[in-house]
Amino acid sequence: MMLVNGKPAPHIPADDRGLAYGDGVFRTVRSVNGKPLHWARQYAKLAHDCGRLAIPCPAEAILLAQTLEVASGFADAVVKITVTRGVGPRGYAPPALPAPTRIVSASRFTPSFAPAWEAREHLGGTGESGITVRLCNLRLSHQPALAGIKHLNRLENVLARAEWRDPEIREGLLLDLDGSAIGGTMSNLFIVENGTLVTPDLSRCGVAGVTRERVLDIAGLLNIPCRVETLPLQRVLDASEIFFVNSLIGLWPVAALADKRWLAGAIGLKICAALAAADAQAASSAL
Repeated sequence: MMLVNGKPAPHIPADDRGLAYGDGVFRTVRSVNGKPLHWARQYAKLAHDCGRLAIPCPAEAILLAQTLEVASGFADAVVKITVTRGVGPRGYAPPALPAPTRIVSASRFTPSFAPAWEAREHLGGTGESGITVRLCNLRLSHQPALAGIKHLNRLENVLARAEWRDPEIREGLLLDLDGSAIGGTMSNLFIVENGTLVTPDLSRCGVAGVTRERVLDIAGLLNIPCRVETLPLQRVLDASEIFFVNSLIGLWPVAALADKRWLAGAIGLKICAALAAADAQAASSAL
């Protein structure tokens, strides 16, 4: 089901700036039994990203009502919320008084995401497995004005994901122009070195996801030392643990990257368990 500005519609106007220029932002939210998980965080991130692009963000009550509406027919769903600057005249100059387009759609959650909280065999049970990751050839450009935002122009990610078709490869690691690790094609990266959790600095490129934010908070609650800093590729390869996170996959431990191999580690397992507990609580509590 898809709602465009609150009405069932299969399309948007051809002159919408989101289509013409990628002028907008989006969030992907998991919904369980019709309830969007971690809604407050998701909306806050959407509002933040809209603010960075000077796009008026739709009211939370409106987006929540439409999210509940599209997700109501699914026991387990993926809800995508998109906000564009709306219809505008030809040319790059944004309209002085934009009328944002809001698109809220839902589809059935697919097991291909293999979330760790529902498929413990993904962690090998005994910590002996994880996912295989490709080192992508594409390098992310630096643009601090857009860094961290989940904007609609995701061509770098599209091109990076087009580099492989092997179903055994679940994710690709993206580096920036300096050769520093930024994240996966659809996820945020964490490594463990000397007992400390480290995630890349995203001040020049990359997307700062909601689950990344949650992991940073969980690390504080569990007294796990955590840093945000530049991560050259070699530090990733030398790490004792690597894992990727996002709102759909939860936590994916990495078993293989380049010629390196890892076992699922203690810190990743603790974070995974804490994410699972928080998701269960979110699914059972009131919005």
